[in-house]
Amino acid sequence: MVHAGVARVTLSGELDLDTAPLVHNAVADCLAEQPTTLCFDLTDISFCDCAGLGSLLTARLTILGEGVDLVVEGIGSQLRRLLSLIGAEDLFTPKAAETDLGRARWASAAVASHRVAETEAALPTRPGTF
Repeated sequence: MVHAGVARVTLSGELDLDTAPLVHNAVADCLAEQPTTLCFDLTDISFCDCAGLGSLLTARLTILGEGVDLVVEGIGSQLRRLLSLIGAEDLFTPKAAETDLGRARWASAAVASHRVAETEAALPTRPGTF
């Protein structure tokens, strides 16, 4: 629901592979109401993995791509650490700027690359196999 041009998405609990698609759905529902600003409240996120982080970065691109301002509240220490690890700690600031779109795309690519590297590292290697 949009009030005075502002839509609000409040996330809570664990943001992971199972729940990440819900971020996309919530953002799509809000954008359908054509807000001027979308507020992400992340105060009650207790855990976020790479899939959750990827969903937030993708949501950010979608929101800014629609010309909607993004406001983020309540980034906890664990999520802040993840953002810091990929060099994206300043992408979720009180008001995101359109000029950050390129950096957000880079950060999304960094998350995807990190997932590939983790998967490759986890694969067992045996002599004579590829």
